[in-house]
Amino acid sequence: MNKNTLLSMIAACSLIMISFQVTADTVTLNPDHPNRYTVVEGDTLWDISSRFLKDPWLWPDIWNVNPAIENPHLIFPGDVILLQMVDGQPVLTLERGQRLSDNQSKRLSTRTAEGLGIVRLSPSVRASKLTEKAIPVIPNSAIKQFLQYPRIISERELDQSGYLVASEDKGLISASNDKVYARAIEPNEQTQYDILRMGKTYKRDDTWGSEILGYEMLRVANAKITRYGDPATLVISSANREVFVGDRLLPAIEEREMTMNYLPHPPENIVTGKIISVLDGVSRIGQFQTVVIDLGERDNIEAGHVLAINTAGETIRDPVTSSWNNRVTLPDERSGTLMIIRPFERVSYALVMEAYKDMKVFDTVTNP
Repeated sequence: MNKNTLLSMIAACSLIMISFQVTADTVTLNPDHPNRYTVVEGDTLWDISSRFLKDPWLWPDIWNVNPAIENPHLIFPGDVILLQMVDGQPVLTLERGQRLSDNQSKRLSTRTAEGLGIVRLSPSVRASKLTEKAIPVIPNSAIKQFLQYPRIISERELDQSGYLVASEDKGLISASNDKVYARAIEPNEQTQYDILRMGKTYKRDDTWGSEILGYEMLRVANAKITRYGDPATLVISSANREVFVGDRLLPAIEEREMTMNYLPHPPENIVTGKIISVLDGVSRIGQFQTVVIDLGERDNIEAGHVLAINTAGETIRDPVTSSWNNRVTLPDERSGTLMIIRPFERVSYALVMEAYKDMKVFDTVTNP
């Protein structure tokens, strides 16, 4: 069976159950939880889990896998989630909604003695893509732009990248279908290149000085090699902004497949980092905003890792004592939760999933 397909047996009045054992010592139910919820179009698995659980990202640890289901995290509009108590413990079960199509059921029509039509449904098998109509874990719109062409490169990669030195007409600006020339392009089987322009420089400052963590590279165009050499010759295939002499070139990265079904889980090791940037040019951080943290693959960070965001406590003057040491720093407070959506070598893009209060750049991130 193709890994991207699932054979579903659908019969009238049948229910496919998935049980999620919720243990009181690891999971706390949301005080306002419903006893029954029907999944609707536009829901995300995170949102649904938050209706039942105080910490919605814990669902991978508490759902028992039904062996009849290939992927228990695929939930569809029309499915019903029930909360029940079993042996004194809360249990969530999923009733698979009935989603019948012409290919799923054979309609047999007869008539009653009064001439009224009767339609009977008989079960059949339909092959469908695993992700067809399944709700995502997190909102697609919140991260789509950051999964397609983001690139953060190291200082070494920047030094080794190619660069444009001229255009065919000797102008400073080029566009689609223009011929350009580049240096530091080694001959290989790669023919497609991304033309990139440097954006932000990400740094970590500490008592030992400043460390460059990476350079944000903005994709401005795509080009194809037509002749290797020094310089190499390329033709710009497509451009979303002007191409300048000095722009960098790296082997093209195909548009990333939009895979939204991350598996939220905590890091296995103890991590401590900081938010070093927030995208969209804002200073305050809220839910579903994308941030950059100073932890990456070298810190064993991976996609799906969940981290707590802590706002640093303010340093205030002690109004009671008059001693020379009359200033005190208040403790850090939990202000939100984020999930890693794309790690790089030394930094990562992360999506803020929960926001209890305003957050800002340089707030710390730790194990949840």
